[in-house]
Amino acid sequence: MRLVPSVIAVVLLAALTACAHAPEAALVTPDYTPLADQPTGPHARLYADCIRQAAENGTYRQVVDGGEELLLFTCSGRVAATFYESLGPHSASMDSGWEHAGRRYRSTAKVQRNLIGVDHCSIGIDGFYPSCVLTFNAGDFLIAGD
Repeated sequence: MRLVPSVIAVVLLAALTACAHAPEAALVTPDYTPLADQPTGPHARLYADCIRQAAENGTYRQVVDGGEELLLFTCSGRVAATFYESLGPHSASMDSGWEHAGRRYRSTAKVQRNLIGVDHCSIGIDGFYPSCVLTFNAGDFLIAGD
């Protein structure tokens, strides 16, 4: 009977040693096939109009946060008001609206931790000064040296 615990210990040790020296998993070869695209729906135009306005007006900036390299495009006026209104039913269905610092917000996705990667539009409590911030995941090239 005393032998059984010793045998179990040796078997477990052998198994752990085998796991520690097991070959590494084979690397998966990247798939370079172009993504299959499709015609856009009406919401795509909201994004395009906002990004176009931000690019033309120079209202874009970058955020680098823990491995995330993002460009934020900010639009305003009629373009943002249209986006904000169009976002209403979607935001309501997801409960992705909030108020902060005198503004009402609606987002395209529910905020989990912070606004990193969350597209959102807002309008003043008084109904004026609409604004949208759209996030573009730029990747490492955004901050790469030349």
